[in-house]
Amino acid sequence: MEKPQYHRVLLKLSGEALSSAGDGILDFAFIERVAEQIKRCTDAGVQVAVIVGAGNIWRGRQGTGMDRCRADHMGMLATAINSLALQDVFLRVGMDAVVMTAVEMEAFADHYTTRGAIEALESGKVVIFGCGLGTPYFSTDTAAALRAAEIEADCILMAKNIDAIYSADPKLDPNAVRYSDLTYMQIIEENLRALDMSSAIFCMDNDIKGYAFGLADPENIYRVVMGEPVGTAIHN
Repeated sequence: MEKPQYHRVLLKLSGEALSSAGDGILDFAFIERVAEQIKRCTDAGVQVAVIVGAGNIWRGRQGTGMDRCRADHMGMLATAINSLALQDVFLRVGMDAVVMTAVEMEAFADHYTTRGAIEALESGKVVIFGCGLGTPYFSTDTAAALRAAEIEADCILMAKNIDAIYSADPKLDPNAVRYSDLTYMQIIEENLRALDMSSAIFCMDNDIKGYAFGLADPENIYRVVMGEPVGTAIHN
């Protein structure tokens, strides 16, 4: 049997990726394909935590004219909706999964604590983090970086709508350079839009490895966990 490259990972899913069909907020058939690949990872002994964005429902910057804090609060609630959808699918494919939110919502999810998350991972559960960091102005990229540090993840797996990190948007710039390997300093100095700057700086300061890859084929999740070079490795 193949040996996983990592023992514990944090998988960052974009909200947009969960609505790939384009005809609704959530594409449950696609989410099931994602869940099946995560289950392959857990069956191989990998501990998996997941953090999800909410771009399929709401982004704070959509709230033009709104109070920024209130708009971001709406985004946090949207991540909770996505988290519950993921949990439902994970349970249906045979994984035990728990949702932990940074904002207390006892009727729907457990309140996040580092110790509780690690205990759940070590007991074989997939842990889904909702509501980002529970504070406005910070993206789910930054939340992913902090949670990865707190749970001592070996790597942040960044599942994106593009197959790797490029020097520019390859859909707009035919000369965009595809990177197979990047340092956080390169991302910062070249202002690459792979992840937000606060997240890149935090990962660099805390020596957190990252790997960005395309989610169009959900099997890429398993491939990356097994060490296949299918996207962009990020490190110090």
